[in-house]
Amino acid sequence: MTATTPISRSKTAAMSRIIDSICKGYRLYCCGTVSADKAEHLARKLHERHAIGATPAQRLMRKKRGKANALLVMYWPLGATQVEWLMLFTIGQLDSQEHLCDATEKHRLGWLGYELVRHPIRGAASWTWRRPKIEMADHYALLDASLAKRHHDAVEFHLSRIANQPGFHGVREQSWALCQHARQHGYQGELPHLFYVQKISHGERLHLGK
Repeated sequence: MTATTPISRSKTAAMSRIIDSICKGYRLYCCGTVSADKAEHLARKLHERHAIGATPAQRLMRKKRGKANALLVMYWPLGATQVEWLMLFTIGQLDSQEHLCDATEKHRLGWLGYELVRHPIRGAASWTWRRPKIEMADHYALLDASLAKRHHDAVEFHLSRIANQPGFHGVREQSWALCQHARQHGYQGELPHLFYVQKISHGERLHLGK
C-alpha cells in the first residue's frame, strides 16, 4: 500500500484535522512554511524521517515499540506560492530529533491566525479554535469606529466577513459576541448567519512513495 498524507486546501480542513488528531493523543508539534514547489519534497522527507504516512496497523506497532507516531497537516490553497505545515506527534521515541512544543501546556498552539484552546462540552474537556485576544480587540475597535459614525454599511460588511471565518465553536462564540455588541450599540441591520463546522475531508491525498 502506497503511503499518503492529506493536503488541505482550506483553513477549515487543516484546522479540523488538528482538532481530530489532538483528541487522539497527538499533542507535541512543530510547524513552518515552505515554498509550494518544495512542499511535496518536504512531505516525502518527513515521511522518511517520521513515517507520517503510516497505516493504522503500522502506527499501532510503533506505539507498542515505544515509538512516537507523527502526522503532517498541510494548508496548501490552490495557486498558493507558500504552504503552511504543522507536524503533530504522540509521546514516544522519535526516529529523528525535532524541537517540539506541547499543545496541551499553558502556551497555546497558534496557527493560521487562530489559537487552539480547551472548552467544556457536557462536563468533558474538548478542543476548539478561537481568535487571539489582540485580533478581537481590533474587531471591537473597528466596529466601534463605524458605529460611532453610524456607518451601518461598514458594520454590515465587517460582520459578514467575521461570519465567513471558520465556524469552530470558539470562533462562533466570538462572532456572536461581536454581533451582539453591534446590536447593543445601535446597529439595526440583519445579523449574519453563523455557520457550524461540518464534518469534512481533511484533503486530497498526496502519495509519499512506498
